[in-house]
Parts: sequence; C-alpha cells; structure tokens
Amino acid sequence: MWGRGGERRAPRVASPSAGMGEFKVHRVRFFNYVPSGIRCVAYNNQSNRLAVSRTDGTVEIYNLSANYFQEKFFPGHESRATEALCWANGQRLFSAGLNGEIIEYDLQALNIKYAMDAFGGPIWSMAASPSGSQLLVGCEDGSVKLFQITPDKIQFERNFDRQKSRILSLSWHPAGTHIAAGSIDYISVFDVKSGSAIHKMLVDRQYMGVSKRKCIVWGVAFLSDGTVISADSAGKVQFWDSATGTLVKNHLIADADVQSIAVSDQEDSFVVGTAEGTVFHFQLVSVTSNSSEKQWVRTKPFQHHTHDVRAVAHSPIALISGGTDTHLVIRPLMEKVEVKNYDAALRKITFPHRRLVSCAKKKQLLLFQFAHHLELWRLGSTVATGKNGDTLPLSKNADHLLHLKTKGPENIICSCISPCGSWIAYSTASRFFLYRLNYEHDNINLQRVSKMPAFLRSALQILFSEDSAKLFVASNQGSLHVIRLLEGSFKHLHTFQPQSGTVESMCLLAVSPDGNWLAASGTSAGVHVYNVKQLKLHCTVPAYNFPVTALAIAPNTNNLVIAHSDQQVFEYSIPDKQYTQWSRTIQKQGFHHLWLQRDTPITHISFHPKRPMHILLHDAYMFCIIDKSLPLPNDKTLLYNPLPPTNESDIIRRRTAHAFKISKKYKPLLFMDLLDERTLVAVERPLDDIIAQLPPPIKKKKFGT
Repeated sequence: MWGRGGERRAPRVASPSAGMGEFKVHRVRFFNYVPSGIRCVAYNNQSNRLAVSRTDGTVEIYNLSANYFQEKFFPGHESRATEALCWANGQRLFSAGLNGEIIEYDLQALNIKYAMDAFGGPIWSMAASPSGSQLLVGCEDGSVKLFQITPDKIQFERNFDRQKSRILSLSWHPAGTHIAAGSIDYISVFDVKSGSAIHKMLVDRQYMGVSKRKCIVWGVAFLSDGTVISADSAGKVQFWDSATGTLVKNHLIADADVQSIAVSDQEDSFVVGTAEGTVFHFQLVSVTSNSSEKQWVRTKPFQHHTHDVRAVAHSPIALISGGTDTHLVIRPLMEKVEVKNYDAALRKITFPHRRLVSCAKKKQLLLFQFAHHLELWRLGSTVATGKNGDTLPLSKNADHLLHLKTKGPENIICSCISPCGSWIAYSTASRFFLYRLNYEHDNINLQRVSKMPAFLRSALQILFSEDSAKLFVASNQGSLHVIRLLEGSFKHLHTFQPQSGTVESMCLLAVSPDGNWLAASGTSAGVHVYNVKQLKLHCTVPAYNFPVTALAIAPNTNNLVIAHSDQQVFEYSIPDKQYTQWSRTIQKQGFHHLWLQRDTPITHISFHPKRPMHILLHDAYMFCIIDKSLPLPNDKTLLYNPLPPTNESDIIRRRTAHAFKISKKYKPLLFMDLLDERTLVAVERPLDDIIAQLPPPIKKKKFGT
C-alpha cells in the first residue's frame, strides 16, 4: 500500500516507493545549510589522498582509493583563513594563512599538532621540496622563508632575498635546486643554495589590448626542463625559460583571472582554473605524427563550476577543481582510466560525508548543526487526509524553537539531541557543552551543565542512549567516555581506552536500543563493540579495506549493520560475534552493479520497530529499504524497480519484487529517519537554494550582446 502526505514548511508527502509500506513523510527544506567555498586543494600521490581547505578554515581529507570518501576533517576557526595547503614527507599535512601561522595537522588524533608564527605577516603561498624535507612559505612582506621539516616539528632555516611585493605563489624545480615565486607584476627565480634571486621576469600588464594597473601572478609551476608556467590576473597562461629569464609562449585563455595551476607528475599535462568557473586542460603533444618535437596545446575546456575556480589538482587519472560555488569536482581523464567503473564518472561532492542533523523522535524535534550555531525545530502537523502522493496542508506550522550560538571562534565539530528532546550536547575543538532543556508550553528553558571534567574537553562524536539516560562521547585521543545523565547534572561511569598502541580517533558511534551495546568505528581500523553493562570490550569486527560510512544496531537481534565507502553493507551478529547468514549470502552473490556504482556514501542506517526484516538507509540521492525476506536482485534485474501495476495479484507482485526498495524522490538528502512506524522525516537541501545564497558569478559577455 502507498502512503499519503504533504505540507509546505515541513511537508508530508507520499510513500517513497512501492512495497515500502504506507508512510507519511515530513519533507523538510528549512535547514538553511550553505557549505563554505573551497580555497585550496593538495593531492598526495603516495597515499592517493586529497586535502581540501575551505574559506572558514575547515580542512577535509578525501581518500580517493575509497570511492572519494571524506574520511577525516579538521573543524574551521574564524581567525584561520587558509591560503595554502601542502603535503610533505609522505603523510604530513601543513597549511598556512593570513594570520601568519604555519599549522601541522595530526592525522591520527584529528587535531592540530602545533601552530608556528613565520614572522613575515600574512602567508599567501607554501610549497614542500621534492624530497619532502623542506618547506617554503611566501609572505606579505615579500619574504620567502625556508623551514627544515624535523620528525616532530618544523625549524626555521633562512630567508631568501626579500622581494618588493607579497609572494602569492611558489613552486620548486623537481631537482630541488631552484624555486619560482610569483608576485605582483613579476616572477622571481631563486637559487636554493644561496637564497639569491637569479632572474626577475616581468609579466605583461596588457589585458585585451588595455594596460591594467597591476598583474597578479596567482600560480607558478616549475618543470624539469627549466620551463616556468605562470597563471595571472590578466587571463594569461605563459611559458618562461628560467635559464634566460625570457618569455617563450603566451596563451590568453580567459576574460578574467586565471587563479590556479597544477601539473601532472609526468609533466605531460596540466590544469588551470579561472574566475569565470572554467577549467582548462593543457597537454604536451607531438608537433607532427612522426616528430619528437612537442608543444603545449590547450585541449579541453570544462565548465562544471558557476563561480571562481580557486584551486586545482592533478591526480594520475583525474582533474580536480574547487572554488566559490562550494563543489569539489573530479573530472576523470578517460584515456588514463583503465577500468570503466565509477572512476570514469564525473562527480561533484557538495555535502560533508557526515551527519549535520539529529532527531528527537518522541517530541518530533530536529537539531540542525551550522558552523557557529545550532537550530532546534519542531515539525509541523496536519489533520488533513488524502490519497497517495497528495501534499497535505499544514494545520500547524513548523516552529523554530531555539537558536544556540557558540562562544568563541571555533566551528562546531559535532552535536546531538537526546531521543526524549531534553538534552543537547555539542563540541568544538577545545570545549564540550551540555544543556538541559525544559519545555513550558511554547517556551524553552535552557540550563547549561557547568563544571565539565577536563577529559571532556573535546569530542569527535556524541550519542545519547535510546532512553536518554546515558551519553557516549568519543574524544580525539581514541577514548570513549560513558556518562550517566541526572536531572541537570551528570556522573562519569567509565572510559573505554583505545586499543594498545593506537590513538586512532573514533568518528562513528552506534548504541543498541536496549542500551547494552556500543559500537565505535575509526577512520581505518575495524569496528569495536563494547558491552556497556559490563564496561568491557566485547569484540572487534574483522577489519575491511574500505572505511565505515555509517553503522547502527538493530533492536531485538542486536545485529550490527555496517556500510562502507565502496557501497558494501555487512550485518554482524554482536551476540554470536560473527556475520549473519543474510550477510554471508549477499557477500556470496554480490550487490547489484548499479548499487556499487553510486558515488555518495550511505550516511545513516535505521530500523523499523515493527518490521525486523527491514533495514532503512540513505545517501545524498536515494532512500532505500532493504527487505531481508525477499530475494536479492541480480545484475539482470531492474534495481530501481518501477511500480508494479496495482491490479496485479499479490503473488505476481512478490514474484517481481526483490529486497531493495529504492526512492530517488528526495534529494539532496541530508537526513532521513523514521519518527514512528508510519512516519518518516526527510531533510533536503536543494542545490539551487545554496547557489541563490552565493555571491553573484562574474558576468560573461555573450556574442552579439
């Protein structure tokens, strides 16, 4: 049977798909979330990971080998405007910005290792040496500073010859002997050994025949043969001979700034991004079919952005770009992709691969997490009835109950509301907050729990038990704290310490409905299951090659369902300490190829209280109910099965049915869950609503206007 539904502020709409049963759906579109724009990207060839920094100071790590999953993130900070990002010495990640500090990140504990003032004013550029042992920064005062990378820190070594204007871009020669530095109106070439500038190459200010006041060199790339490629604010890509300091070739490619450049490791291809939202690809090709002479040719323009492309990267198989429109775009190079699988599909990553919404089902409340505040909403309601697919008018509008602003410059890392709606907890990088909520008619009395213990200084993940009596907190040192909640206060019950020899932070938590089991997953290790009653480690789920994206524990059976970034879903029996028979069957047969080709991760899993065979899960573009009582679809079956005719008998309908009931009606989907056995809530964030809140893009002059 199909459901009914629909409303405007928090609409109720139809049941998602045939065979899913009858649901009313609250269709929520008032989560006014806007991602921050992308400022820098840095590709690490050794680990095949991509670091992305955003304009609010947030840094994200994507594992490109794990279906481009965002496996780690470091929260933003109001005083950290990141202008440069780079990998060094294998797995070490550094950033620098306009506050003049160089920051190194701890990729295990997921916090900032240290911050060091470079004493050159705002830092505009940074580059690690080819050996990974040295770090260069370019500063506002015209200085280029060289740092030695030691095992624990970085150490200032010396200054290069100071230039007259800020250093906006840097690039090392692959041999590590020279560097190129882009400034305003010129490019300097330095000898690394002496620190002296050996050439100064003036950049032409001419732009479309008109002389501009100044020409900013936004990007430089130093090639093995001594060629320096520059990208500038006059819309030019230029090739220079660093040995003679002369211009070799000029390409005028845009009517606006060329803001970023990245070269492939083989130096046979490079990519640039422009302020018009266009990405240009250049390739080194033979002049004639039998000639050994090669030249750079602009081969393909791509228009996947609406606004400035502030950052680009070049992996062995893809061009990567990001900018003001907040999208991270991965454009595969088809000639480099060996297997035509999901690597061969263009993808846009817009939303974080973690939950920003939590729900108090009993009170029909939603908590929305923004960078510097939380919003609490009560869902609307309707007394109207209608047939399947109807949008029902609201008899009571959704209420905005609470706007809770953080104190200080740090972004919120995680937040959660208790199932009963009486507690809210959230954390920044240095402070943990717990509030008790008392409801009096339409008013909320908010009481902060003071004197939090030192070990609760920060959390990566927070979760309340189903009865709202316990709070589970995952710290960034790998430990898990169990807190009993009392009226307006708390009691620390236990801390599960990380496994010996690891400090890996736990990023995902799940608690069983009966409160007896707690599952925790890190970014790479397996899932650990703890016995909450006996306060000890119960078991560890066998490690799997791909990171966990979501996990949940089913009522009654205490089966743990785990989703991974490669779209595999496992079911593990906690009492039996082994995979269930259903999980073994699905692993033996394999998932449908269209299921495995989905390019956004599952971010939430839940269960139907009255239908133990159903698993509910969603990613950003689909909602699915897996019915374990039905046969699995094979590759010849339609995965996104159309609605069976209503006049078919139940026998025929079941014969054509399979276990996966999928709806693509709600998208982009930031959150979806059951409120009760007949009601769903779906939180959507249409991309047009995000674009409408961005600054206007550069207007392009069209032919004939």
